[in-house]
Amino acid sequence: MAGIAGKVIAITGASSGIGEAAARLLAGRGAVVVLGARRSDRLETLAASIASKGGQASFLVTDVRRRDDVAGLANLATARYGKLDVLINNAGIAPISPLDDLRVDDWDDMIDVNVKGVLYGIAAALPVFRRQGFGHFVNTLSTAGIKIVPTMAVYAGSKNAVRAISEGLRQEAGPSLRVTTISPGYVDTELPSSMTDSALREQGQASMKAMAIPAGAIAEAMAFAIAQPDNVDVGEIVIRPTAQA
Repeated sequence: MAGIAGKVIAITGASSGIGEAAARLLAGRGAVVVLGARRSDRLETLAASIASKGGQASFLVTDVRRRDDVAGLANLATARYGKLDVLINNAGIAPISPLDDLRVDDWDDMIDVNVKGVLYGIAAALPVFRRQGFGHFVNTLSTAGIKIVPTMAVYAGSKNAVRAISEGLRQEAGPSLRVTTISPGYVDTELPSSMTDSALREQGQASMKAMAIPAGAIAEAMAFAIAQPDNVDVGEIVIRPTAQA
């Protein structure tokens, strides 16, 4: 895709799941990918795999709960490649539970990763985009924010907070910056591993086995939005298994 080749794309949560799939797909279509996640071994392996196929990839250990880490990812892109075209705010966790369980630590973690992590991404990339006069935010949400169900109140709230922030950002961005939200349904990823409630974790894993679509399907949706001409802003994409209610 001509709209992807040559772009410098930073991705958080890049060591597995949707982030890894996006990195492989976009690098395969000619993008330079800058990978951020907490697991250095996974990042190193992924970057080496991309390079072995002729792609370009750099990485930086990044915990999106730390503003300096996210700023460092954007700085790596601009220092090494001279620009940053796209930031994919993809890192997320889902330690879901009934509100009555009062798992306040889990609530805090979801706010820190799912909401503040995205805000730190905006804080890191928005000044770069303004200086350049171009840039594109792609924020990973969830269908959990569209259909609210028991046990997912805080998780859905975190995703809908980012939905509201993204829409506000889009309206403030002006004619030269783009903002896209992607809301996946059940996807075959490691997300259930972040669930601290063992029964809900098993239920999530069972639902994934029954209907989950591959992470590559979400990567394709991201690529579609990124590949559009500069004057075309794909605002929102919802992508779920056909079998998902």
